[in-house]
Amino acid sequence: MGNAQDKPPGSGGGGGRPDQATAGSGTRNRGGGGAEKPQAQRASGKGVANGSQRGNSPAGGQEERGSPAVDTSYLDAPAGALPPHLGRLKNAGNRLFKHGQFADALQKYTQAIDGCAEAGIDSPEDLCILYSNRAACFLKDGNSAECIQDCTKALELQPYSLKPLLRRAMAYESLERYKKAYVDYKTVLQMDTGVQSAQDSVHRITKMLIEQDGPQWRENLPEIPAVPLSVQLQHRDKPISAEVAQARAARAVAEEARLKDARFTLLKREGNDLVKKGHFQEALEKSICHLKLNRFAEAKQDCDSALQMEPANKKAFYRRALAHKGLKDYLLASSDLQEVLQLDPNVREAEQELEVVTGLLRQSLMDSTAHTPRV
Repeated sequence: MGNAQDKPPGSGGGGGRPDQATAGSGTRNRGGGGAEKPQAQRASGKGVANGSQRGNSPAGGQEERGSPAVDTSYLDAPAGALPPHLGRLKNAGNRLFKHGQFADALQKYTQAIDGCAEAGIDSPEDLCILYSNRAACFLKDGNSAECIQDCTKALELQPYSLKPLLRRAMAYESLERYKKAYVDYKTVLQMDTGVQSAQDSVHRITKMLIEQDGPQWRENLPEIPAVPLSVQLQHRDKPISAEVAQARAARAVAEEARLKDARFTLLKREGNDLVKKGHFQEALEKSICHLKLNRFAEAKQDCDSALQMEPANKKAFYRRALAHKGLKDYLLASSDLQEVLQLDPNVREAEQELEVVTGLLRQSLMDSTAHTPRV
């Protein structure tokens, strides 16, 4: 799995990677857990079960002799500057985390952290990743206090690391320490404005703090650190993953839909107000906007209102015909277009639309006949 710090954090339970952690329950375990045993212990620990000889797997479990070989190549994936035996512990932890085995993953990260201390390894970047990944396990297991401790340690090693900041913010929020959570979320957004979970949390916490402290809520906040420009640029220049690109595209589509609904709501309100005031011609103009937004039922309603007051309004008939066409009611569309041509035989657009609608009506009748079962 490599460097678990290289991908943006997400949320939710179940599987995932350490760089996608959110809250969950558990305690720190510094015991051996699933670690590989020394050679002598492995030899003496072998035995026979159900007629099959078993041996310890690299991840700490067991596998039957004679069964298909388990792929353990992930254990030797690049692991920063860590020596091989500690890199294997880190990679095993990543694998366990990915499969939802958070307690076992926590043990692997703990063994790797302790191994660095015993070997006198001083690699701030690698240790930051290990502490941050173990914090992800604590967060998944609902141990927010331990998560905060590990994130703080990671940030002491590598200040302005995005993932430890985000995880600590989530842990603070779960403990209802909203001011501290707010500060960490805002710091994250200085580095990457595209972290949607941080944006959503800032909005949510702001409302809570306003209710709690009133209009002066900002005065009670701890100081928000200013992220150095070099750090901001480093995150901005970092290529985004396919998952992040898809998430941003989905948010853009959702925002466009929201704006479209907002425009429709405004138009509907304005149209209703104009009808109430007797400005039927202006209300009729609103029907054009509804047609462009494919709001055919609303466009028809506007035209109906105009025709109640002006029964010979050829624009209202024509636009209602377009609305009927959009609603696939070709018979009514044809009727309205014929009304337009009776009022003014020179309306070329109505003639053209009538030809189109007549063809659509004929096709719909043929389709309905073809699907009618024979008796």
